[in-house]
Amino acid sequence: MSQIFTPINQVRLTNVSIVRLKKGGKRFEIACYKNKVLEWRNQVETDLDNVLQVDQVFINVSKGQLANKEDLMKAFKTDDTAKIIREILQKGELQVGEKERSQQLGNMYRDIATTVAEKCINPQTNRPYTVTMIEKAMADLHFSVNPTKGAKQQALEVIRQLQEKSIIPIARAQMRVRITLSGKDGKRLKEKFAGLLTKVEDEDWGEEYELICLIDPGNFRPINDIISSETKGRGQMEVLSVRDTEDGDEVVS
Repeated sequence: MSQIFTPINQVRLTNVSIVRLKKGGKRFEIACYKNKVLEWRNQVETDLDNVLQVDQVFINVSKGQLANKEDLMKAFKTDDTAKIIREILQKGELQVGEKERSQQLGNMYRDIATTVAEKCINPQTNRPYTVTMIEKAMADLHFSVNPTKGAKQQALEVIRQLQEKSIIPIARAQMRVRITLSGKDGKRLKEKFAGLLTKVEDEDWGEEYELICLIDPGNFRPINDIISSETKGRGQMEVLSVRDTEDGDEVVS
């Protein structure tokens, strides 16, 4: 009796989302679960096992044809399959139908606008923007969504472009933090903090030095690095809130 068989270099898959990357003159593809690729790129999903249908690289997923090791090594300069898959997943193009693509881009556009609205305020009124207002500003920018980049990364790009082109007055919402140091460290480090603080709200000198202030979110790491390196673990910084309104209402981090 004759038998139907699948060659060992072929894998048949169904209900799959394909991510394709052209590199070194070759086409490489990976087979993913639907809706999981964008979740991984947006860092919602971090477990590759939940993204990939199979942890192998193909030259054609639809036909089940696997890529050979020689082509992979030539194109990616490594035989580490996990590393290759991550590069394809990050840089490759998600193959979807036109209707599905339009819906995904629309959802990402909204996610980007939501992220910008959450992170920023109008510095003239010290009040937040609505998502709809940010979407309109993005339209004025003629901003195009890049499906290979995460929403957070693109939101930072939108903020930069809105500031550079003065589409709307916009600034990052300020973080309120509490810095606690020994009195000795406080006297020594106060000047180092000075250029990194937006506003000092309260200072308390004693055996311990306590400083409550507003900072730009971009200065959080530099300040924390100073505290860590200069106090050898004795000092600390605590995020109290992110201020977003003029009358003192706050969104707690």
